[in-house]
Amino acid sequence: MVQPFELTVTQAASEIRASRLSPVELLQSLLDRIDALEPSLQAWATLVPEQALEAARRAEQEMRSHGPRSVMHGIPFGAKDIFDTAGIRTAAGSKIWADRVPDADAASVAYLKSAGGVLLGKTHTTEFADGDPAPSRNPWNAAHTAGGSSTGSGVAVAARMVPAAFGSQTVGSVLRPASYNGVVGLKPTFGRISRRGVIPMAFSFDHVGLLVRSVEDAAALLGLLAGRDDEDPESSHEPMGDYLAAVVQPPTTVRFGLVRTWFLAESDAETRLRIEEVAQELAKAGAEVVEVNPGIDFGLAYEQHRVMQEAEMAQWHEPLYTGNEHLYGPKISVYLRNGLSHSATRYVAAAAYRREAQRLAKATLENVDVLLMPTNSAPAPADLTQTGDTRFQSLWSYIGFPSISIPMGLAGNGMPLGLQMACGPFEEAKLLSVARWAEEALGIELNPPV
Repeated sequence: MVQPFELTVTQAASEIRASRLSPVELLQSLLDRIDALEPSLQAWATLVPEQALEAARRAEQEMRSHGPRSVMHGIPFGAKDIFDTAGIRTAAGSKIWADRVPDADAASVAYLKSAGGVLLGKTHTTEFADGDPAPSRNPWNAAHTAGGSSTGSGVAVAARMVPAAFGSQTVGSVLRPASYNGVVGLKPTFGRISRRGVIPMAFSFDHVGLLVRSVEDAAALLGLLAGRDDEDPESSHEPMGDYLAAVVQPPTTVRFGLVRTWFLAESDAETRLRIEEVAQELAKAGAEVVEVNPGIDFGLAYEQHRVMQEAEMAQWHEPLYTGNEHLYGPKISVYLRNGLSHSATRYVAAAAYRREAQRLAKATLENVDVLLMPTNSAPAPADLTQTGDTRFQSLWSYIGFPSISIPMGLAGNGMPLGLQMACGPFEEAKLLSVARWAEEALGIELNPPV
């Protein structure tokens, strides 16, 4: 018998609509799961069970009177601890802000609450969403990193503590923990979801993203979150797609562009073999898989991305960092010192290559539906002092194109492997449709041994 905590967002919503499950029963099942697993996994920075129970009861009463507001009505979610939450501590994994309590919710949190979502708590992040690890443990093997910076979100969703959680990605902080924990991670186009109320890292690259357990869930939540926010200057006016309809109606044809260049050369042998096997499986299922070479120097793009990211981090952090250096972790301190040392000409050169990479990627995508590559160069390393290799996810954050990671199986050591897909800007409907098709073609659903 399936327990409520095992349900995805859309599965739980279906059960609630059919009166086979109540929001309170769902929440209690998740709280029991958290009680059992949180001491060992440490996914949560702050839990608000009483507030969540009150919200679940309210959702239950509202649905009895008026029906569901949205697919999220009565469904719990988590928020990475850089998303402001009114009256709830938002510390960003930092000693400096250990007691910080915002007055207002981040826009994305407010959107899900207004749709009837139930905030269950704040998930652990690396310090200021950067490199110093969070205390969370990988549910597949506690000796291996759970990734970052959306560490707790990846762990909580994978371990069935919550069906959905917010993450953010500036380099690889949604897709990497999704891959390492065996779940789905979506990073939409830059500006697709408002960043208002999210503690920044680098203003040119910060994206709000999602960690869930199915592509359908990612589509359902994106439909509630996408759109223009006049209070976020980077928020886009581009029209939204019908994301849920896109995944319900499968594509008639699918054309994948397999990027072997650099990605496979930089992957370990097992990841290289698995991506080739996946390409064959997708082709057997009816897709056309062609090799493409966008002409992007991916190694250079990663270096240039880091220059801009570090410089923008340093600009934002400098007032806090100066005089408080001892309160910052070692990894973020290195990034900040690097950022303070970058010259204006180096930053401008990095921005110029960003435009070139955008041009090359867009030209390549004219001939395929999505680009296909591994999410990571290898499974999560057995090293708790780091959060893993950020290079493979970086390009799509650098140029702002949407990307998604879905599970593609387990490595020989029992750790998850992720399949990454990327698409043109604001083509999330296409990306989600193709990712859903691939998800069904591969038929892989991972459940950690916890």
